[in-house]
Amino acid sequence: MTAPGKTRGRFISLEGGEGVGKSTQLRALAAALRARGLDVVETREPGGSEGAEAIRALLLTGGADRWSPRAEALLFAAARADHVEKTIRPALERGAWVLSDRFLDSSRAYQGMGALTDADILALHRIGSDGFLPDRTLFLTLPEEEASARARSRDGDAADRIGGRDRDFHLAVSTAFHRFAAQEPTRFLAVDASGEAGAVTARLIEAVRDLLP
Repeated sequence: MTAPGKTRGRFISLEGGEGVGKSTQLRALAAALRARGLDVVETREPGGSEGAEAIRALLLTGGADRWSPRAEALLFAAARADHVEKTIRPALERGAWVLSDRFLDSSRAYQGMGALTDADILALHRIGSDGFLPDRTLFLTLPEEEASARARSRDGDAADRIGGRDRDFHLAVSTAFHRFAAQEPTRFLAVDASGEAGAVTARLIEAVRDLLP
């Protein structure tokens, strides 16, 4: 429970495909919120807690077929359960804002196709994390060609086993994110990630302005 006299913090996730600038913009948004006097925790998925970081190493290394779709989804759900319990909830209860580079919706977009459905991923999330959701999900959008070029310049030949999947896979991921944004317009806000980095950060701040104390 939140301590007496403390206001519960806010949980913001940043989502989107490869190359849209989530990590860069998370750091910039965190700095802007700290400048407003807020306690801000920066985290990521998979990862964000000791147990989840150990699972991250299993998930993102090795060959493309290292894990079956079901095993991969279970590993992500386990990592998220530890992340929520050990990092996110305690920070929110002390009044901090938590910014996460990816959360549940990445699992829905990346693992919730093919062998598993969106309903399957949500069921795993209910079991592992009690259905916990962000207060706001900021979906960074870029034209596919620009995002691909950014991802190539960032990763070169060193993309991880998920980021390195083929173009059709990543187009399907982008389509899934757009579908989520249409289905949950109150939680999901699409943010144009094109142009100068400072302008993108300003759009993100505007997208959470109604949550600011």
